[in-house]
Amino acid sequence: MSEGERIAQAFVAARRDAQALADYPGRRPESIAEAYAIQDHAIALRRVAVGGWKVGRINPPLDAELGTNRLAGPIFADRIVDARPGLSMPVFEGGFGAAEAEYLLRIGTAPDPAKAEYTPHEAKALIDAVHAGIEIASSPYPGINADGPLVTISDFGNNHGLVVGRAIPNWQNGDFIDWTVELLIDGEEAGRAPASEMLDGPFGAAAFLFGLAAARGIALQPGQWISSGAVTGVHIMHPGQRAVARFGGGFEVECAIEKAEA
Repeated sequence: MSEGERIAQAFVAARRDAQALADYPGRRPESIAEAYAIQDHAIALRRVAVGGWKVGRINPPLDAELGTNRLAGPIFADRIVDARPGLSMPVFEGGFGAAEAEYLLRIGTAPDPAKAEYTPHEAKALIDAVHAGIEIASSPYPGINADGPLVTISDFGNNHGLVVGRAIPNWQNGDFIDWTVELLIDGEEAGRAPASEMLDGPFGAAAFLFGLAAARGIALQPGQWISSGAVTGVHIMHPGQRAVARFGGGFEVECAIEKAEA
């Protein structure tokens, strides 16, 4: 068994058992290829359909060192839920937990698996819906973000769920990109920003994912979601707290945070 396979097994077991990992379970990946190889092993071990993909930002100067300014991780179908009153989403106690206000893009047409580069305009043409939502970022390993993007990639991109809110009408005109988005934790504002400040925006995230999937040999499917990046930032959360994401067009998504159980 390779080192990458051992790391993948450790993360999948820790998630299954809801057990925190005090240390990274092996030698940290040293390249994008190594990090995604660990993720691929873990996806195979999880044996659950992938219902979507999260896309996150890689900040300078690491973006230049790694040759990319974004990363991706799977969102498993059993962790995707529609927003509803009283909803609770789990995070790993003793690990890392956060909520992120995000625009969720639904793939309407599968991208060409042989096409390695997309423009945001080309990617937009393959989307059939945009929703407001919250990504739950969580890992059994508390240092997942502090250790950098390669470690983040290796554990499913630090994803542990997606809350799908209402569909945004007339999203094709792009006005929603300029809406102010807020994330509140227990009623207090934790972050505020428009999506227009995010690199090349939500459709740029889709363009990145389509190219990455082609390079990794992953066939994206219609109906899968793209969680396009944290508009207001990554906000640490703990069991017992509540997150509310407000999107300027009068859209609101909320959930409580609870302890993940085995």
